[in-house]
Amino acid sequence: MAISTQQIKELRELTGAGVLDCRNALDLSNGDFEKALEHLRQKGLATAAKRADRETLEGVVEIYSHGNGRVGVMVEVNCETDFVARSEAFRTFAHEIALQVAADAPRYIRFEEISDHELKKEAEEAHYKAKAEGKSDDVIDRIVEGRLEKYKGEVCLLNQTYIRDENITIEQILLQTIAAIGENIVIRRFTRWELGESIASE
Repeated sequence: MAISTQQIKELRELTGAGVLDCRNALDLSNGDFEKALEHLRQKGLATAAKRADRETLEGVVEIYSHGNGRVGVMVEVNCETDFVARSEAFRTFAHEIALQVAADAPRYIRFEEISDHELKKEAEEAHYKAKAEGKSDDVIDRIVEGRLEKYKGEVCLLNQTYIRDENITIEQILLQTIAAIGENIVIRRFTRWELGESIASE
């Protein structure tokens, strides 16, 4: 099947991969766009893993204000070189992360940051609720496991569904960006403020 320039362009826009990588992915998948997309995503995973131990001392602090100043976000995203830190692709990624934090209000970057106490509390609440509904023990175990997975997707930035595409997570976007840019990238930290939240908790 002939590979069109439009297919390559669309694949580039979705993944950030190079023209040659997009063409090769389409060739390998016989022109099947979805298979080519999945191939590049998997390649991104492999590429990111190779770069994971590289130091990230450069980067940017992205500041974003939403809703006429009702929500403010500050995100630090790091990369390996100043050259990449100044690039449009990297700056766009940092901005997208700030948008995600503003929209979905994560509390952590990754699942490992959640305390055992917090996870135990979530598990106990799910267990109690399922028990009260008369569920059997084997079903309760699956319900608790499902609740913890859902909770991870609610409070952990990397596990959240991307606000622009519900079929992909922030972690997958990160890995694709690493593959496209060619450097290790780390979302270091973030802070989110919402007007009146501290007043409401007093």
